[in-house]
Amino acid sequence: MLSVRNVGKMIDGRNILDNINFDIKEGEIVGLLGRNGVGKTTLLNTLVGILDPDSGDVRFEGRDVAKDHNVRKLLYFVPDHTAMFNGYTAKEIIKLHQVLYTEFDNAKMTTFLKQFNLPFNRSLRSFSRGMKALFFILLSICSGARLIVLDEPTNGLDIVVKKQIMQILLEEVSERGLSLIISTHLLHELEKIADKILLMKGGRLEMTVSMEEVKRHYKKVQVAYKDGSLENVAECDYVELIGQVGRVMTLLIKEQPEETMKKIWLTNPILLEELPITLEDIFETVLGEDIYV
Repeated sequence: MLSVRNVGKMIDGRNILDNINFDIKEGEIVGLLGRNGVGKTTLLNTLVGILDPDSGDVRFEGRDVAKDHNVRKLLYFVPDHTAMFNGYTAKEIIKLHQVLYTEFDNAKMTTFLKQFNLPFNRSLRSFSRGMKALFFILLSICSGARLIVLDEPTNGLDIVVKKQIMQILLEEVSERGLSLIISTHLLHELEKIADKILLMKGGRLEMTVSMEEVKRHYKKVQVAYKDGSLENVAECDYVELIGQVGRVMTLLIKEQPEETMKKIWLTNPILLEELPITLEDIFETVLGEDIYV
């Protein structure tokens, strides 16, 4: 569906994207993670044709997004900030979408406006941040786009609306094979729905991993010894200390989890307990040593 090959981008003499490669299949939900300033928003803008890559290409069903303007009607980008639309009413923005997106579902949009009590004739300047975010997510769903790219989509949404809008998106994925790319710092939300995670670091893709692979290749455990020393597991490969309270240490096993668990058990701990692994654990381990502002 979407193919990204060797994409590079420089801005103001800085290498923002460096040899980015990945694929997205129909009906797939992909999470994009990274510290601030690593190029996530630049990548999102490049995927939908707002920015052209300096090298490589982005193709949607074989069509070059940078060169084929018609293919962009199959893509929709919901940015984090929508201030450029503040002078327009919801009605005017919907009319614009009807022109730009030939498959726009006006009846569905009307139903959504009533369901979420969004005003039709008020300018977006009067909308709260959450109302704006909700409005543009609904527009993306009704646009007929087959790939929706969302940058911090749930910012400003209350918990009830957040659950409702995520359910609507998941239904679209299930019913019509919609694909989603979601960039967010709310890792606990992403790990519940994502099929695949892209981790960016320094303008490159540091890791591409599915949630199933995370569960298969990583383990998080609590371990404790009578003397409280880490030396007992120091010789075990692929083990990283990620927390300690008193004698109880929390370890992340990053490779060969079953074999490593056996090695730890042979060191005679007084406590060895497996804990649920989360995206936050992977994020902090892979990206936590870098500082970006």
